[in-house]
This record gives sequence, C-alpha cells and structure tokens, in this order.
Amino acid sequence: MVNRGFISFCLALILGIFMHSDYAPYRESAVEPGDPLMITFDWKTPTVLFGMIVDDLHVIEDKVRRNQFLSDIMREYNVPVKLINQVAGLPRNVFDVRKIAPDKKFTFICSPDSLRVPKVFVYEPNAIDYVVFRLEDSLRVDVCQREVTVVERTISGIINSSLSHTIYEMGISHELTNKFVDIFAWQVDFQRLQRGDQFKLIYEEQQVDGRPIGIKKINGIYFNHFGSGYYAVPFDQGNGLDYFDEDGKSLRKALLKYPIEFTRISSRYSGNRFHPVQKVWKPHLGTDFAAPEGTPIRSVGDGTVEEAQYKSNNGNYVKIRHNGTYTTQYLHMSKIAPGIKPGTRVRQGQWIGNVGSTGLATGPHVCYRFWKNGVQVDALRVELPPSEPILPEYQSKFETTKADVIRQLNAIPGPLPNTFAAAF
Repeated sequence: MVNRGFISFCLALILGIFMHSDYAPYRESAVEPGDPLMITFDWKTPTVLFGMIVDDLHVIEDKVRRNQFLSDIMREYNVPVKLINQVAGLPRNVFDVRKIAPDKKFTFICSPDSLRVPKVFVYEPNAIDYVVFRLEDSLRVDVCQREVTVVERTISGIINSSLSHTIYEMGISHELTNKFVDIFAWQVDFQRLQRGDQFKLIYEEQQVDGRPIGIKKINGIYFNHFGSGYYAVPFDQGNGLDYFDEDGKSLRKALLKYPIEFTRISSRYSGNRFHPVQKVWKPHLGTDFAAPEGTPIRSVGDGTVEEAQYKSNNGNYVKIRHNGTYTTQYLHMSKIAPGIKPGTRVRQGQWIGNVGSTGLATGPHVCYRFWKNGVQVDALRVELPPSEPILPEYQSKFETTKADVIRQLNAIPGPLPNTFAAAF
C-alpha cells in the first residue's frame, strides 16, 4: 500500500510546479507530509478594454495628429495593405474614413510578441462612441456606444470679479456656462456683471464610467443681478423645451445674442472708433468678440446664407438673412464651414465657420454685424420680439412646474461673501 504522506507530498510538488506557471489561478499554502492538503485560490481580475480581455496582449494608445489620415495610422502600425483597402472601402453609413479628426484617441491591441501584430484597432470620435475594427483575415467592424448615465446636480456661486474668473475658481464646465449665458443673454449683460451677483443652478450632467462628459440640460436657474432676481423655469408646451420667467414669459428671443460661446467683447459698436489697422477714426458698425483662432462661430438664428466668400477688408465672411427684418454678418473667419454657400438654409446655433484674423484684423476675433430693416444697428441693443409665452391651456401645469423648480432652487445653500460653494 502506498504511504498516505508520500501521496500528499507528490500532489504538493505537482501543484507547486503548476502554481508557478503563467496559467495557475491559485496558490498552495505550505504542506508537510501527513498534513491535509490546503489550496488557496488567488484569482486575478482580468483587464478588459472594449469588451476584450487584454492581459496577454500589447496595448498601444495614441491620438490622431494633424493632417494624418486613417491609412497613415494603419500603415505606421503594420496593418496589412489588404485590410487597409477594406477599411477605405467601407460604406459611409458604417464608417466614414474622412471624418478622422485631430486629437481623437485611438487604440491598437496587438499580439504580445516582438512582432506586435495588430489584432484590433479602436477609434473614439467622442466620449460615448467608439468603432472597433477587428483585423482578422477579413475585416469586421462594430460601431459601439458606452453607457451614459445622467446625474442631477446643483451648484451656487457669487461673482467676485468676472464671470470667467468665477467659472475658473469653481471649476464649472464651459458647456454649462454657455448654456446658462444663452438662457439669460437678453435679460443680463454678462460683460458687465457686478461684484456680489449670485446664482444657483440645477442641471443634469452626463457621465460615462463616473466621469462627466457633458451637460444634458439645465433644470432651473436663479440669478440675482444688481439686486434683482431672475428665474429660469424649463417647460415644454409642445414645441420643445424652452425657458420662462416666473410670469410665464419666454426668456428666449428669435435670435441668439452671441455668435460664439460666451467670451470677451474686444470692441463694441461705435459711431467713431480708432481703427487699429488703418490708424484712422471711423465708425465701427459691429461688435468684436475676441476668441482663440479656430473657435466655432454659430448662426444666431434660422435663415438663408446670402454671401459666403473672401474680401480684402472682411476676410472670410458669411452673411445670413433670417427673415424680412433681420440680417447678420460674421467677419474675419479662418475658414468657412463646409457646405455654407449662398442659398444654404441654416438653423439657429449651426456651425458656419471658425474664428480667425483674415482681412483687416490685428488678432483672432469675429466681427458680428446686424441689420434691422436694412439699417445697421448695435446687435447687443436691438429689441427683438420674444418667443411665445406660456399658452392658457398650459398655464396650470406650468404653475406646478414653476413651484417645484423654485422650491428646489431655494433649498440650495446660497453662496457666502468671498467664497464659492462646491457642486453637490
């Protein structure tokens, strides 16, 4: 008969050898001949990327460089020419290779050996979407999305100097700031805020894997400006979400107030201004918004493009007729957006070009011009008709919504002097 202790010793030896291999999922405790065999499992959590376990693979992450094409990227990482051609031939409704953009993230998942044969390529155009190219003998493409969660948050603050400084100190996202400014743009001059102005906001933040990626919408605002309180209550009366004051009047006008997201006004409309390039005194019949080169310029309202071209003084510019009363113009663009040409219909907020310094300009900005009934006027002082107020049939429902929003805003702790409240 074989000795029991000898059997235990042999098993311990075999398991010890297996434990030190790359595939052992457990660890053996010390075993002496004659003792009961004790095995402790030590499971390692696998590393998962894009739904794949990548522990035994080589992962390369990088970003698209300026003027780099998808074919350039794939050649650089030794993707076979046959597969590159298959990618180039994909239908645009599956993946448009022309839309590869600078600074967007991509990932190669390669074999673990020194050859690093690419097995999978992943392109991420934004925080939600990603496209998986499986580089097997034949190409397979999966268009995927990460799960997005929406979290309601509140924030309050006080203006100690400027809105931009307050934003920086509080860490508020520019997207939230721009939505806030657009709602109150015609009620409040954000270029001339007063020290001590206060605000409270309720908003919905979109998150992926616990990280904020954007603002879905604002669910309520209170803004105290020069001692006067302003409320913004969101309500949909059948034509999409709009914002109303406590009396049920729409805060939105027919046109947006600013042609770019909130920024600094570098020169206002004036009947007599010293021109920085021509060095003469002359009228400045527009409003200059200083912004970094490449900043998107948007149409302030629905309309039809009348002009989209280059002229020596204006540089690249676009002129849009919104209706029989209002026309706007946007000068000194670095470039005009693709498809923007005379006769093109545009929507409010649509991208029409980028901030630049073409024409007579000393630095990157957009000169925004405004016509009312054929006469140039100050875009920031023009009186525009408001959108439709709360209709009688929605009045009761609006009152209920308003009461709930104001109750929630009042429950947010207000900012104290010289302090900033954190989001919570």
